[in-house]
Amino acid sequence: MTQSPTETPSRWSPWRLHGDGRTVRPGDVVDPGERLSWPRTVGVGVQHVVAMFGATFTVPLITGFPPATTLFFSGLGTLLFLLITGNRLPSYLGSSFAFIAPVLAAKAGGDIGPALGGIVVAGVALALVGLVVQVAGARWIDALMPPVVTGAIVALIGLNLAPVAWDGNGSGTGVKAQPLVAVVTLAAILLATVAFRGFLGRLSILLGVVVGWLFAAVTGGLDPATLTRLREAAWVGLPEFHTPSFSLRAAILVIPVILVLVAENAGHVKAVAAMTGRNLDRSLGRAFLGDGLATVLAGSGGGSGTTTYAENIGVMAATRVYSTAAYWVAGVAAVLLGLSPKFGALILTVPAGVLGGATTVLYGLIAVLGARIWIESRVDFHDPVNLFTAAVAVIIGAADYTLTAGDLSFNGIALGTAAALLTYHTLRTITRLRTPPPPDPSR
Repeated sequence: MTQSPTETPSRWSPWRLHGDGRTVRPGDVVDPGERLSWPRTVGVGVQHVVAMFGATFTVPLITGFPPATTLFFSGLGTLLFLLITGNRLPSYLGSSFAFIAPVLAAKAGGDIGPALGGIVVAGVALALVGLVVQVAGARWIDALMPPVVTGAIVALIGLNLAPVAWDGNGSGTGVKAQPLVAVVTLAAILLATVAFRGFLGRLSILLGVVVGWLFAAVTGGLDPATLTRLREAAWVGLPEFHTPSFSLRAAILVIPVILVLVAENAGHVKAVAAMTGRNLDRSLGRAFLGDGLATVLAGSGGGSGTTTYAENIGVMAATRVYSTAAYWVAGVAAVLLGLSPKFGALILTVPAGVLGGATTVLYGLIAVLGARIWIESRVDFHDPVNLFTAAVAVIIGAADYTLTAGDLSFNGIALGTAAALLTYHTLRTITRLRTPPPPDPSR
């Protein structure tokens, strides 16, 4: 029986059918609580998988985490997020690039256990922020992290990662290892960005990685050992799970990432609210809670920390389909892909030069995104408080200042984040105290 446009969701489906289920009229959007026909919904869901795929599998390749495991937990985390937000927030939880630098520092000895423990701690902290926001509201977040602070933190993360793009921080896994392959990959990404329109243009990173991989294969740049593992891998099987271990050093290295996750989640919720014409402020705490618990889940089993993905917001803007049903399809599809060892082994064949070329773009985009936050928020850099906040934090992060205290080590991201917060609030407080009160008009 065909569902009518005004029919309420049944107990078998929480989504109403939008119109006839086949078309979206000009000016209309498919709301989170609606869906198109199931074949069309599946098609949109597959688009979301493709949109998140390039960035989501790049993170474990850089950090040395099992790619199939990360993909598995990104899908599972997305489903958990949808449940916690009550199907009100259409978002995909992919691998967060903000975790890369602290994770690399936390697993410097090669053991990913401490890094996973740090991810779990960061997830718990973000979930606690979500609970506080749900009870007390979100205004205190805006006061703690104004745009100048948020932009500085995002920018310094991108700049802090620049050495990883060149030589993997000394591991020889970046551009330095295979310069020609890296240049071909980078050129393919740049050309795909401007040569293709619409959806294909948004897949420029993935297309560039494919072109770079093919070039490496033709020129003998693939590692024979990874190809052997690809041939031997089973088509179906459980992903490679890992158990976290906990240390204070790893927790301190990773936990500053939650400031970036808070900014990303808040920005994405506001973007979806603007595009759908809905006030979603009351769901912001649930978004933090959902992302926090998804990150805890991923870190507990060997996956990368998660965040809501801007790539998928781009897909929604292009299709005008904000149905959470499509995200259920995407989440289930990612889980199924994660259950294929063959697929995970294929990802591991991506050579160092390809990673170097792709990360040159990706890390640069992170740094520029910080500047974009400043521009869109109209941060006044004539104000010395804003100017010095950004200047100090960005240099500390870019130069990767390191402070060691006993067994603890604080890297550029942690110190730069602390510098942004302390510089801004200290200087702003002093400025307010020194500003004379306005004259009393009655005198």
